[in-house]
Amino acid sequence: MSAATQAVLAGQDLSRVFSTASGEVHALTEVSLELHPGELLVVRGPSGSGKTTLLNLLGGLDRPTSGAVWLGAAELSAMSEAEVLAVRRTRLSYIFQSFGLIPVLSAAENVEVPLRLLETPAAERDERVSEALELVGLSQHANQRPYELSGGQQQRVGIARALVSDPEILIADEPTGQLDSATAATIMDLLQQLVHDRGLAAVVSTHDPLLMGRADRVVELHDGRATSRARRGRHAV
Repeated sequence: MSAATQAVLAGQDLSRVFSTASGEVHALTEVSLELHPGELLVVRGPSGSGKTTLLNLLGGLDRPTSGAVWLGAAELSAMSEAEVLAVRRTRLSYIFQSFGLIPVLSAAENVEVPLRLLETPAAERDERVSEALELVGLSQHANQRPYELSGGQQQRVGIARALVSDPEILIADEPTGQLDSATAATIMDLLQQLVHDRGLAAVVSTHDPLLMGRADRVVELHDGRATSRARRGRHAV
């Protein structure tokens, strides 16, 4: 298989069991998938189907009870916390349903946060923040704070923040969950464009069937299991 088609992120037989006072909860059971460069993979399912659990495992926010997560040839799920943190700062970025913006910071300052964590020089930070905001169409809103922006604009700031560190992989958990249908469609169109134009690998969870048309492939979850895999693009699951 050529380098262009190799999976950049993969989950192998992923299971996650949580212990509660009333017994064990099997949130995810033996789910496998692959994510390729330039591909938008949508994980679809109702609330409680295991979408967030799966994305947390793929992104190193949680560890599987069994199975493995692979970042290229490296096993992400076996890395130390420090190694996982380094991956999340440099190779993998998140977009959150709740936007996750810092209220007291401007749009530009929010986008700048990952670069400050990487100790990027100030001049380079300014240039990359400006490029990221321009990419999502928010150059004119750089100095506005989150409460001065619409929901769609806030999510665009979140996307710019995710892109500013030039990651290989985007993980987005219900990124349109708080948006109306028209705004949600524009956000998914933007993600689709960014993935295909920049060669990113993106996995996006949603319960909205109207957003399936933007996906290259769709994985369906039900009660923590992958019940079907719909092929839409050039890669098989």
